[in-house]
Amino acid sequence: MVDIQKYLAENSGIVDKEIDKLIPHKISEEWLNEVLGKADYKYDVESIQRALIDPLWDLIDRGGKRWRPVLMLLCAEAVGGNPEKVKEFTVLPELIHNATLVEDDIEDCSDLRRGKPCTYKLFGLDVSVNVGSAMYILPNIMMYKNTKKLDDATKCKIYDITWEELLRVHTGQSSDIYWHRGNKLNVSEAEYLQMCVNKTGVLARYSCKLGAILGKGKQEQIDALGKFGESIGVAFQIQDDILNLVGEEFQKGKGVGEDIHEGKRTLMVIKTLEKADPKDKIRLAEIMNDHPEDQKTIDEAIAIIKKYKTIEYAREKANKIVKDAWVKVDKVLPESKAKGIMKDFADFMVDRKI
Repeated sequence: MVDIQKYLAENSGIVDKEIDKLIPHKISEEWLNEVLGKADYKYDVESIQRALIDPLWDLIDRGGKRWRPVLMLLCAEAVGGNPEKVKEFTVLPELIHNATLVEDDIEDCSDLRRGKPCTYKLFGLDVSVNVGSAMYILPNIMMYKNTKKLDDATKCKIYDITWEELLRVHTGQSSDIYWHRGNKLNVSEAEYLQMCVNKTGVLARYSCKLGAILGKGKQEQIDALGKFGESIGVAFQIQDDILNLVGEEFQKGKGVGEDIHEGKRTLMVIKTLEKADPKDKIRLAEIMNDHPEDQKTIDEAIAIIKKYKTIEYAREKANKIVKDAWVKVDKVLPESKAKGIMKDFADFMVDRKI
């Protein structure tokens, strides 16, 4: 069995190097001419550096698990491709993921991201909205400028899945925002899971499908790996929600129970509202809708959730989702080292403590 934390730490640097090749920490007029075309008049390099590139790298340089692009490389290898030849494409899932973080923090009015003030807290709301939007688009520089190795059909496939999944991410976020504003109290488990598929599952699905396409996998492999990635993304979200309640994330720069403050309808909250007696149900809904900032009230909500053992329920659900998806992947992939690491990867995502 592979130590996935160690594996991610060893391979995350690959992703950072590829981003730096595409978007250097320090840009120049020559870089802008190459990326945007020669200026009709004159680019203000300083303003673009300070209001776009610096905020982007401030977030990227804080680190992160980089598990989506690493999973992309594993999928490329698992279908018979050479990960070394496609590693430049890791910028696609990683920059898009970081774009969602910038915007998510604004929408949630969060304070911290990876142990430091959120991008909008440091650089301002206007700059951050623009940076988030730009990070969705910037990876395409590689597609139309730097990559000669793809045929038109493969390029079209990548463009198609990129924009399809971006739309799904935003629909998932719209549901999450609507719910944590208290606009819908009786969110069902099925609705929550679909929100997770769209908000978190799609970028993992995208990473897996991208890897399989670049590795020249068969369509059945692309489809099965996409579903597998989606399941990992959903399990990751469920585990993220669990960690937020049980405290591990506090040490990683997030407050314990921040999701309670934000009013997020997690699977644990949904199941507790289904199972709780009338008194606890009313109280939990009241706390969620009040968006409390004091830890005492947040702890009261967590105690109600723990009372009905819905954290255990959520863990079991995440396990089942991943195991069911793995059955399909197991049938379409030949045995290989990459396939074995992917299985360990899935188990880690469900059981992780960070």
